[in-house]
Amino acid sequence: MTKPISPLVSEFESEEQEASYTVWLQDKVKRSLDDARSAIPHDQLMAELESIIAQAELQRKTA
Repeated sequence: MTKPISPLVSEFESEEQEASYTVWLQDKVKRSLDDARSAIPHDQLMAELESIIAQAELQRKTA
């Protein structure tokens, strides 16, 4: 049985849960850093998302 971790010290319930999350996060960061695709500038992405949201709101109002 694993010893619980104090919520004041960690958001995880056990050391195993924390270790599993750390491995997952490190893998996710590594895959992201290794991704050869070019990055999309933040302003461009936000403009595209605002357009998608506006279109969805318009469709919802006319439906």
